[in-house]
Amino acid sequence: MKPTFAACMAAIHLAAGALLAPGSAVAADEDAARRTIRQNSCFRCHAFRKDKDGPIWSKVAEKYRGRANAEDHLMRHLTGRGMALFPDGHEEHHKAIRADRASPEEIRNLVRWILSL
Repeated sequence: MKPTFAACMAAIHLAAGALLAPGSAVAADEDAARRTIRQNSCFRCHAFRKDKDGPIWSKVAEKYRGRANAEDHLMRHLTGRGMALFPDGHEEHHKAIRADRASPEEIRNLVRWILSL
């Protein structure tokens, strides 16, 4: 029996979603990720094109891409349980994304978006 057009399209959408979010079966919502970034003042330390106190987003993705525990590590980091290394060499706890500004699902989406860069 030949597969139907709908079955073929479903397979294509599934494959595209996997390509958009390496290491994840769920593609990230970029608009929601950017909203989370703005609402939590992440641009104070991070940017898209130039390192600030924190690395640009693509460097974060590069560092963690392919690691089995990347999502969980970045979730801990963004919720304030990770350390941030500053350009002058000192470390301090990464500023936590506040629970009243982003849900765990929104933070997970942000992590997936970062890893997709």
